[in-house]
Order: sequence, then C-alpha cells, then structure tokens
Amino acid sequence: MNKTTYKNMFLLAGILFISSCSGVKNIAYFEKSDNKSKLSVNTNPSSGLFDARIKPKDMLSITVVSSEPEASRIYNLVTPQTETPTDAGSLYSQPKLQNYLVDNDGYINFPVLGKIQVKNLTRKELELTLQKMLAPAFTKEMPIITIRINNYSVNILGEVLKPGKYETGNDRMTILEGLALAGDMTIYGRRDNVKVLREDAEGIKKYITLNLNDKNIINSPAYFLEQNDVVYVEPNKSKSNSANFGAAETFRLSSLSVGLTLTSLVLTVYSIYKK
Repeated sequence: MNKTTYKNMFLLAGILFISSCSGVKNIAYFEKSDNKSKLSVNTNPSSGLFDARIKPKDMLSITVVSSEPEASRIYNLVTPQTETPTDAGSLYSQPKLQNYLVDNDGYINFPVLGKIQVKNLTRKELELTLQKMLAPAFTKEMPIITIRINNYSVNILGEVLKPGKYETGNDRMTILEGLALAGDMTIYGRRDNVKVLREDAEGIKKYITLNLNDKNIINSPAYFLEQNDVVYVEPNKSKSNSANFGAAETFRLSSLSVGLTLTSLVLTVYSIYKK
C-alpha cells in the first residue's frame, strides 16, 4: 500500500472515533440557562411548598381520631376485623381502614355525611373541610383528621437505568427524585428534552417538556411530579442512529475497526523492522 492509502485509512479511523464520541454532550444537569437572566428565587418560603391536589380515581385513606371513641368510630370505614395470632398464642382483632375512591366527578362517599366534593383540594383543605362538617358531632374537642393519597406514583420510561413505576409516601416527588429512583438517566438520555405526560383533574392530557440542563427548571410546572405522571426520557442521536444498524452493519463496523487496528500494528512493526 502506498502512503496515500495509509493516510486515507488513518483519516477514516479518526472520523469513526470522532463520530462515536459526538453524541456524548450536554450530559450535565443545571449546566446553563435558557435565558441570560439570573435564577429567580422565591423569597416567601411558605409559598414555595408543594401540596398535591386530589384528582378523580385517587385512593384516599381518611382517619378520624378523638377523645370520644364512640363518636369517631362511625366515621372510620373499616373492613371486617381479622384475627391475628400474637407471640403468646392468643388472637387479637386487627381492623383495617378502607380506601375512598374518588369518582369521575370528584366525589367520595363518606360515612354519615354522604357525598363530599374533594376534587382539586389539597389534603390540608379536605382535613379542614371535614373538621367543620364533623364539629357538631363532638362535644369535648375537635377530632383529628388524617388524610393520605395512597396511589401517589409516577411511571418513568425511556433512557433510564431502571424504568418502572415508583411510589412516594409523602405526596411529593420532584423530577430529580423520580430520576434518582429510576437509577438516573443513561449516557444516551437527552437532558434537554424530557417529556412529562400529565392528566389534570378535568381529564385533560398535556405534555410538558423539561430541559434539565437549564438552571431555571425549578420554576417548571413539572418540576414537582403529580400522581400518575408519565416521565419519558428520549434517546439522543447517538443511540437513535445506532438503533438503525442491524447485525450485519454492526459486524462490518467491528470488522473495519479490527482491520484498522491490525493495519496500524503492521505499519508499526514494519517501520521498526525497516530501521
């Protein structure tokens, strides 16, 4: 082979190396801002706290506790008691609270009180509403009402290490916490085009696009994930292009790489022998 052939082969090897590395970019979080303004900061700490709002099809657990057990008992919806053995061999009854399913119109059917509109309320707002409605039934003190959203979970798909459904017990999950639960993005995930599919309390579905390279992501409406959100991490061009190659193309590229390596080795040995 003449010198021109050698040069062309090394040039081709360089092009293949550069193209293989070109997809690895923009992988750092909070690297830049989409605008030149400074990051906005909320100076009111209380207004920055996130409160999930109840939606149709949510599963709620509601407990009513007071110093008047007989008065509060009828407001706690429980399943038939089951007997559980103790360490001493005796049996004790373990009541289990039932969940309230929010219907499509946003109502739950609460004992004694009947249908109550709960859609778009936060847990705290619903707790205060029930306290006012139950106040006449208690003579000594106001009951303590505790509410939980039991189906607070998100689905994370695409270029993450562990795609799947992830739950939280405190009605709060940021996009970063969700990605952390899924093992973070792979090197092939696009940080600048993460999509969140969300259905609001009215049943309207919408896509929200997040740029995790942008420092101002904390101001996005999808920074805090809502129950039943679907997060999709899109693959970058490098991964998409590689998916277009079949087994034959992959074998040819591997063979070419091995051939270039062997050629380089032969040239090195030849130059040493020539000296």
